[in-house]
Amino acid sequence: MRWFAALSALTLAATPALAQPPANPQIDYAGFQQLTGDLAQVRAAHRLAWPDFAAKARAEGALLLDARSADAFARGHLEGAVNLPFTDFTDDALAQVIGPDRSRPIYIYCNNNFRDNADPVMTKRAPMALNIPTFINLHGYGYTNIWELADVIATSDTEARWVQSPPAALAAFHQ
Repeated sequence: MRWFAALSALTLAATPALAQPPANPQIDYAGFQQLTGDLAQVRAAHRLAWPDFAAKARAEGALLLDARSADAFARGHLEGAVNLPFTDFTDDALAQVIGPDRSRPIYIYCNNNFRDNADPVMTKRAPMALNIPTFINLHGYGYTNIWELADVIATSDTEARWVQSPPAALAAFHQ
């Protein structure tokens, strides 16, 4: 029996401990969770029906922000929208697109605001809708006057003013 205890002790000593991965100070999941929880009621109060959203997004000084990929934006977007892909959000990129006024009204929409479910607005799983992380991230970067389209519309709705790039422009985009 002693030999078994000695073998077990030797095996445990030779087995590396399950080490925790190193902490990365540039990734703060707990901070993201906190920010998300803090913004739940704010987001609920900052969702607008299409008529209000469209009117306010077209007002002087407002910014209509499309955070979809540059490729999806090039294939179609709401008239007057400016594109900054979500993956490109940084302090500098946001300041360049939005400007120095962090209280500027910013209006956001995503694929899931369109019932088409066709390129370039393919519906995502509801918890993965781009409006959610866009809203949270803009607040996290210090922009607090964010408004989200609440409705589901079609790109063919005349009041949507959907801009579709002609095929020649898309071909140039992809070269």
